[in-house]
Amino acid sequence: MSINADELDVTEAAEHTLIPIPENARTSTVAHQFWIWMGANIAPINWVLGALGIALGLSLWQTIGVLVIGNLIGMAVFGFFVLMGQRTAVSQMVLSRAAFGRRGAYLPALMQGLLAVGWCAINTWIILDLVIALFGKIGIHGGDGLKIGVAIVIMAIQVWLAAIGFRAIARFERWTVPITIVVLLAMTIVAWTKNDVDWGYAGGGLHGKALWSSLTTLMTAIGIGWGITWFAYASDYSRFVSPRVPRSRLYVGSVLGQFIPTVWLGIFGATLATVTQAVDPGQLVVESFGGLAIPVLLLVIHGPIATNVLNIYSCGLCAQTLDWNVDRRKLSYGVGILATLFTIYLIRNGDFASNLDGWLAGLVTWVAPWGAIMLVYFYAVAKQEIDVNALFEPPGSSRVPDIVWEAIIPFLIGIVATWMFEYGIPSYLQGPVAKSMGGIDLSWLAGAVVAGVLSYVALSRRPAPAAPTVGAQSA
Repeated sequence: MSINADELDVTEAAEHTLIPIPENARTSTVAHQFWIWMGANIAPINWVLGALGIALGLSLWQTIGVLVIGNLIGMAVFGFFVLMGQRTAVSQMVLSRAAFGRRGAYLPALMQGLLAVGWCAINTWIILDLVIALFGKIGIHGGDGLKIGVAIVIMAIQVWLAAIGFRAIARFERWTVPITIVVLLAMTIVAWTKNDVDWGYAGGGLHGKALWSSLTTLMTAIGIGWGITWFAYASDYSRFVSPRVPRSRLYVGSVLGQFIPTVWLGIFGATLATVTQAVDPGQLVVESFGGLAIPVLLLVIHGPIATNVLNIYSCGLCAQTLDWNVDRRKLSYGVGILATLFTIYLIRNGDFASNLDGWLAGLVTWVAPWGAIMLVYFYAVAKQEIDVNALFEPPGSSRVPDIVWEAIIPFLIGIVATWMFEYGIPSYLQGPVAKSMGGIDLSWLAGAVVAGVLSYVALSRRPAPAAPTVGAQSA
């Protein structure tokens, strides 16, 4: 079956189907991509994660070092996933079919779909204490009932934008993110001048294994590990960028869109944590702003919306990759309902630090090995030449394998390796190797290296695909 995009309405093809985005619908610019990724990371979760370094006993400058170095590495790799989307014009999980097989790609697509639902709930829940505290500043008070009400309103806005599609997301980010940057800049100035930030904060005086344990845990949460969590989203949005756009410009714009807000907000959270030594977002921010409560409230509410529209949109694409014949808009509504229920559960049962660290550490167990396999296949095995049309053949077609065990087995082994080197706060995320090393967490590195090496050896021995067609040509 050959995909003929011209037979479909261009807008529908671009917004609501999995087919390669037709050339006349690939109108996204480098600026669009920059604002999309910037908006996705101007969120309170990043200043909370920056504060996590202080809570782990690190000094301020050790925390800043992890933030800068880790994100330089993680976001640099993220940029290569962005280029996959521009090259092929298809979503990230559809592209997984090339490496994992037509049905083999169901496994990472299912995991990514569940991850997106979970992120949607986490990003909404994490701001609720802060929103309630800021409401208190303007005379509005309430408990869990108010939290649930705020969560439902935020979720409804997110689902509405995601259901419309990529164009709505791009416009929302383009027009709202610059405003939130201005508010964030004012927040930063006020916080650093009004509070007694301890720029020489020495932390808990950690040494030896205890120090390396905290450093590597933070590296997994918001250093390299943070960039890794975005790998599975990248092509979903860069597939709308024309192949005529210089790859170097797209790479730099997307990487900076991720790097700048993540490091900025991480440092912001870490500096405030030197004052309070607290990790709860409500305690970190509210007392600093007084009359700025309303603009800060708008920024805080904007954060999860800007991030979660990506989660909801990508989750719908994952469901379609599973061959669910359901309209993507309806899938978006379903994701919103599930995420709302999960958010309410967290409101009623959430222990902040444990839930957050456990969630973030758990993500790496599959994303790191999956990402390594995709990089190996796309750049080293296929040499960026993918028969895109074959990816849309029905299961059982001779043009694309059903299951590629040479990718599935390294993927599963990589997940095991990641867990063995992991040291999360929940005991079930503390692997035997990490324990034996005194709590040093090298999970992302172990999973990526093991899966990457094994898949390269196995996939390199497979017969090369015949007559590959670049996505831009097939579209």
